[in-house]
Amino acid sequence: MADMEPTDLDDDLKRLLERARKHDRSMAAELRAIVAEALAKPESDSVEEFKQLAAVIRAMSAGRAQTPSEVLLRESRDKDAK
Repeated sequence: MADMEPTDLDDDLKRLLERARKHDRSMAAELRAIVAEALAKPESDSVEEFKQLAAVIRAMSAGRAQTPSEVLLRESRDKDAK
């Protein structure tokens, strides 16, 4: 990877440069460290996380009367038609 020049950088790249300086690394070395850190984290199971979040939301609304969305939509359309 070629060295990057710290001129004409947008704000994100300026932050990267500052982060690299803070860690006493080149920008290329900082990028490698960021990628290595990201790859070292275990991937989350987004389906399982979604199911857990859905269960929490269902529990929050348990016992409350629910109106089906098609009823609400029909009421809205009828109101707009008048």
